[in-house]
Amino acid sequence: MIHSAEALDGLPKKNGFRLRGMDMTRIETFTDPAFAFALTLLVVSLDIPTSYGELTDVLRGIPAFGLSATLLMLFWAGHHAWSRRYGLDDAPTILLSCLLVFTVLVYVYPLKFMTRALTGWLSQVTGIARGSGFAVEVAPSEINRLFIVYSAGFVAMCAAIVLLNLHAWRNREGLQLDELERFDTRTEIGAWLTVGSAGVLSMLLAIATPPSWVGVPGWAYLPLAVVMPIYGTVTGRRRRKLLGQE
Repeated sequence: MIHSAEALDGLPKKNGFRLRGMDMTRIETFTDPAFAFALTLLVVSLDIPTSYGELTDVLRGIPAFGLSATLLMLFWAGHHAWSRRYGLDDAPTILLSCLLVFTVLVYVYPLKFMTRALTGWLSQVTGIARGSGFAVEVAPSEINRLFIVYSAGFVAMCAAIVLLNLHAWRNREGLQLDELERFDTRTEIGAWLTVGSAGVLSMLLAIATPPSWVGVPGWAYLPLAVVMPIYGTVTGRRRRKLLGQE
């Protein structure tokens, strides 16, 4: 999408980035309902509880739902921000967005299973709601294989966001990205590559470690809690320098 200099100057901005996609495209109106449908599949229970015991079981499932929904919405936010920033609606955009939608709808089942297994395990370890109905049946020897399935979906979704941003980067001249916008695009690519690398590491650990090393692949995601804030701090400092604020 090519804008005149006057049109670019008149675009709304968010944190200094000119938003070229304020009007929703056809692919965006397709992508958003897909994420909404995936959230519906994550819902704690579609059946109305008919007893106090069923109600308490549903309420115990809220942490798993909250965790899985939050993770899913992070990917939605990544696609939403990309759409607003660049406003692209060409063939690669449609292909990559469809890839993201397909992966989301497949990934939702491993995601729900994993979060239910995690919260069920935590409930037993801590002694809270022991024996509750939201735990899942999974043998210790199957946990590492579960991480392979879960991480494959996680990596595929990260890859879709990375490829969308790379597509925008390849079109930086046509989009007339200024220096700040180019920096933000590279930063976004680096952020999603970093997040996706945790999924790759988790898969490698799941493949390489024996089944007796239960849950080891899950530790691959923990460094993100430290790495991503550091990444944000470093890139934020460079961005402020670019803006002349330091």
